[in-house]
Amino acid sequence: MFLEQVHTPTNTFFKYLMGALVLFLFTLIGQIPITQAILSVSMGAFDPTDPIGMMNSLPNNQRLILQMLPFIVLFFGLWFVYHFLHQQKFTLLFTSRKALDWKRVFFAFWIWGAASVTLLLVSYLFTPEEYLLNFRWETFIPLFFLGALLIPIQTTSEELLFRGYLLQGFGVLFKNRWAPLLATSLLFGGLHFANPEVAEFGLGIMLYYIGTGFFLGMISLIDEGLELSIGFHAANNLFGALLISSDWSAFQTEAVFIFKGQPSLWNEIIVSIGVCFPILFYVFYKKYGWTNIIKKLT
Repeated sequence: MFLEQVHTPTNTFFKYLMGALVLFLFTLIGQIPITQAILSVSMGAFDPTDPIGMMNSLPNNQRLILQMLPFIVLFFGLWFVYHFLHQQKFTLLFTSRKALDWKRVFFAFWIWGAASVTLLLVSYLFTPEEYLLNFRWETFIPLFFLGALLIPIQTTSEELLFRGYLLQGFGVLFKNRWAPLLATSLLFGGLHFANPEVAEFGLGIMLYYIGTGFFLGMISLIDEGLELSIGFHAANNLFGALLISSDWSAFQTEAVFIFKGQPSLWNEIIVSIGVCFPILFYVFYKKYGWTNIIKKLT
């Protein structure tokens, strides 16, 4: 089982605390290039207390590359910690199966990608005045290749950290499944606290982030691996970056559409958490024949 497979006498929670500190240092190293770029471009031109304005001073594609670098460094940090500190096979961080099930990854990716496209098209058909068509081949093609290369690394690193390393670490501490699920969902929400979306929507957006973390944690525990959450997360961020951008989003890209309307927090929460996630959960449940769901979550 995904959590229990790392329960060994020598794999203590203290090691996970040490590993978390090492991963934090890796992430700080990954932040150096974007920090230097922001300071060099915006020196004297922006209020240093306005990090969003300073970030937006960078060209979109350059900013995207620099935003992804910390997650590339984090990925290598996770391998380093898991291999040398915990002395375990790196695949155990991904799944309880003998190898990563790529069919699961791609199924989750394409089904959530299709849902994302459908939701955008429906919204555009009903409120076209809220969208500005921004499609240009000369800007979209570089974004497509950069996004397809870098964003899955970013999202996979987040899944390995929250639904992998931290979930397993809290599993070692609590010896159950519900407490690690709650803890990692709250931490995942906290990671997004500095996102510009919080300033736009208010603290209520944290319900969306925590709820999404809870959903991804659930399907990881029930399916005994991260394949579905990896595919979902990659589709969510990649299709989002390619299809739609706004003045207040964390990913400001040369997307197909620029959203100019007034965002609705509760519509986002109701549609995603209240409608789409339960439907997706049911699709996974039927396709993979999930059983003993309550037991796997407690």
